[in-house]
Amino acid sequence: MNTNYEHIKVIGFDADDTLWVNETYFREAEDKFADLLRGFETKNKIDQELFKKEIDNLPTYGYGIKGFVLSMVEMALELSNYTISNQVIEQILNIGKEMIHQPVELLDGVEETLKQLSSKYRLIVATKGDLLDQERKLEKSGLLDYFHHIEVLSDKKEVNYSKLLNHLDIKPSEFLMVGNSLKSDVLPLVNIKANAIHIPFHTTWQHELVNENNMTSKNYRTLNCILDLPKLLN
Repeated sequence: MNTNYEHIKVIGFDADDTLWVNETYFREAEDKFADLLRGFETKNKIDQELFKKEIDNLPTYGYGIKGFVLSMVEMALELSNYTISNQVIEQILNIGKEMIHQPVELLDGVEETLKQLSSKYRLIVATKGDLLDQERKLEKSGLLDYFHHIEVLSDKKEVNYSKLLNHLDIKPSEFLMVGNSLKSDVLPLVNIKANAIHIPFHTTWQHELVNENNMTSKNYRTLNCILDLPKLLN
């Protein structure tokens, strides 16, 4: 396990569920959606089918609330055999609008940590999702002044991170990524010889789950809270 961070010059932060609450709102939206369609299927079946639809639609819609809403609309049409009412479709759209207008709730210790680290490191945001939505959340978060660069990626794979580091002229050995997803924020960085720290969130989208027991190596650190990050680096 790499525990030597003395060469780190740039720290990248995931946004959703690393800097602020996000996945909680998706779980609440799924519950509301299942309640709307309870006359057609069980909640468990609706949840399963919606997840499949989201994954099928990722290449078309990408990540974020808007793609999620479109997947809900498609799922409602299919589960109802295209008999769903216009009123229910409108309610589904309203679920999405409620998600978009949720307040930005910073996670504990985020601003304190960024303030400490910004005096020593160059900080960037490397997140994925809908560009407009992420820009809105960043603006409302009050955190923009801590970051030298904001990057909203279409995906978080090795090639995406490599292009970002090349664009910003950052050596992988000098870069540390911090995020809540092993699949998106940790493993791709380990694979390109960069550094990564995992800070789990209490709920994770099924698509982002990775079984740590099946991993052959663990060349990263896991922290319980972002407040532990400055202490680790110092």
